[in-house]
Amino acid sequence: MPLDPMLPPTAEPPPTAPVLLVTGGSRGIGAATVRLAARQGWDVALNCRHRIDEAEALALELRALGRRALVLPADVADEAQVLAMFAALDAGFGRLDGLVNNAGVVDMGARLDEMDGARLRRMVEVNLLGSLYCAREAVRRMSPRHGGAGGAIVNVSSTAARLGAAGTYVDYAATKAAIDTFSIGLAREVAAEGIRVNAVRPGIIDTEIHASGGQPDRVAQVAASLPMRRAGRAEEVAEAIVWLLGPAASYTSGAILDVSGAR
Repeated sequence: MPLDPMLPPTAEPPPTAPVLLVTGGSRGIGAATVRLAARQGWDVALNCRHRIDEAEALALELRALGRRALVLPADVADEAQVLAMFAALDAGFGRLDGLVNNAGVVDMGARLDEMDGARLRRMVEVNLLGSLYCAREAVRRMSPRHGGAGGAIVNVSSTAARLGAAGTYVDYAATKAAIDTFSIGLAREVAAEGIRVNAVRPGIIDTEIHASGGQPDRVAQVAASLPMRRAGRAEEVAEAIVWLLGPAASYTSGAILDVSGAR
């Protein structure tokens, strides 16, 4: 029987533990971030659109560590679902201290003149609008204007934002470039309110996202051509994300950190 995402853990840690929401948190960079954040003392809400069973299994791992964990299924491209997700977060945790905008999609490699409108709309809706919706709701909970006590937001971009991904997915690259600009602008907008906003730009990382873009063997194909002669690991990206969320990065905001092995 699937776990009720609103069930409390068997052994609750102190209620003062900071709360982190990770979108796309059931696999890849999102799951690695969830695991590392939990080990560093965060209670975690995992968002996913599909693979809810995997998210529930990951939540069990976190509860075994003594952390509180919620699974919050939602399509971040749908504003109504995002609002419902944050309402469930409020009910389950009653606070929000960190957000990782990690949910994103790619598509089959193609030139722009081969892409249809449905693909382009979906790319913008998930990768850009989804991050805007979630960041907006996070600010509404973190800002002192709304009774909050500050927090940190990390947006997951891509090195495609500066490389362009010509002939493969310029649509994806364009949405990630928008994420970079959004991160800088929002950082300046809320800096005086105790909210830090940064972005991480992964390079070629060995995750399942390549398969979803029709290139399951991409890592093996390109590894030898990369500056470090290998792809990155999700855990290496997670280290950067969790550092940006934490107190060690207390004066870091508006930064875009490449985790790309010099690519």
